[in-house]
Amino acid sequence: MDTKAFLDKFAKDFEKMKAQAGPVVTGFGGLFGKTMGEGALSILQKELIALGIAIGVQCMPCIRLHVQKCLAAGASREQILEAAGVAVMMGGGPAYTHLPEVIEALDALQA
Repeated sequence: MDTKAFLDKFAKDFEKMKAQAGPVVTGFGGLFGKTMGEGALSILQKELIALGIAIGVQCMPCIRLHVQKCLAAGASREQILEAAGVAVMMGGGPAYTHLPEVIEALDALQA
């Protein structure tokens, strides 16, 4: 399935998900909205990170959705490809279980 067809189908599937699994959609939507808004990092930076993780975990739907969101946030083709290159170099990405390690390192380095 090409990207445009996927995005059209995803929009329709999203409506079905809202109707049939509303609490899940609402819960994830809340987390997404709070996490992906402007903050210390810009939306563009966050979307490039999300794209890198999507590539690292080999999630095709995520890759397509975050390429779309990167472009909407103003990313250039070159920025997207460079972020993809970093993901390829790393062969993976951060995972939830490593968050305590990040916090510990920040605490140690900022003391």
